[in-house]
Amino acid sequence: MTELADKHCVPCEGGVQPLSREEAERYLKKIAPDWHLNADAKQIHKDFKFKGFNATMGFVNAVAWIANQEGHHPDLEVGYNHCLVRYSTHAIGGLSENDYICAAKIDKLLAK
Repeated sequence: MTELADKHCVPCEGGVQPLSREEAERYLKKIAPDWHLNADAKQIHKDFKFKGFNATMGFVNAVAWIANQEGHHPDLEVGYNHCLVRYSTHAIGGLSENDYICAAKIDKLLAK
């Protein structure tokens, strides 16, 4: 996880192939175990649980800060005590290393 968390995202405006299922599964092993690959291997997601709305919103703000620093933004679904984070590189219609870098940064943030 640290290897990816120490990297920075590379701007992606298309023109590259998304990760294959095999590559996506290899990267998945490098991040926390609660991240999941969707059925078509084009997205990873994790549902983070919290003890209340304030903790959830603190997490959302931290994720937003990471996203802006890296120039790579997730889709978020926010509820009272959870936040579902979904990563996919929209410009290529699938996953890139950037998705895993950001996932690892979120996991590193929560490990503190």
